[in-house]
Amino acid sequence: MFHVLDNPAYNALISGNKHLANGNKQVKYFDKEVSPFVGFKENTTNSFQLLYDLISHSSPVGFISPVEIDIPKQWKVANTIKCLQMIFDGEAPQEYNEVELIPLTNQHVSQMLALTKLTNPGPFGPQTIDFGHYKGVFDGDKLVAMAGQRMHPLPYAEISAVCTHPDYTGKGYAKQLLLHHINRIKAAGEIPMLHVRYDNERAIKVYESTGFVARKEIYFTIMHK
Repeated sequence: MFHVLDNPAYNALISGNKHLANGNKQVKYFDKEVSPFVGFKENTTNSFQLLYDLISHSSPVGFISPVEIDIPKQWKVANTIKCLQMIFDGEAPQEYNEVELIPLTNQHVSQMLALTKLTNPGPFGPQTIDFGHYKGVFDGDKLVAMAGQRMHPLPYAEISAVCTHPDYTGKGYAKQLLLHHINRIKAAGEIPMLHVRYDNERAIKVYESTGFVARKEIYFTIMHK
């Protein structure tokens, strides 16, 4: 049976993220400065050709599929990453407020880019903040941890860019940010979800401890013209 999360990028681009969508009825994509992700109504050879014709840049794009598929030859595959797709299954957890979570704005983008470059939680561009709901932890003026929202395939909302500076791990910042976003999403009547590399055992344990359960394996293919 089809599930909205089997095609999260396309379903986000026609629902919760439609204000950020480019393309046509068959092929959707974000501006590359926002996110590299693309989505197809149907995963066909023709869809890959339509995307090739639609985008003008040669920067990497990210294609998400519940199964590994052969990518047509006009695309060069840089990497295929196996991830776990996890959804939150339970009541809203108790939040705690050990540190203040600061709303992140455009003035923080340079620090957000530096932190994600250092920690590599996933693609993050100069306009990724347009997805909204980013909060961060600061040590003085220094951003040391953050998390926000990315794909929004209704009724699901993806928690993303969960990252902590290596000098500040072990302080519970990531878990506090997760709990905040879980409660925010559930208060909106939606369901929290996220993606994590299948072999990132440390992160998976943190997510499981907050109430996330694995839904299925899913594949992220990074490719370019």
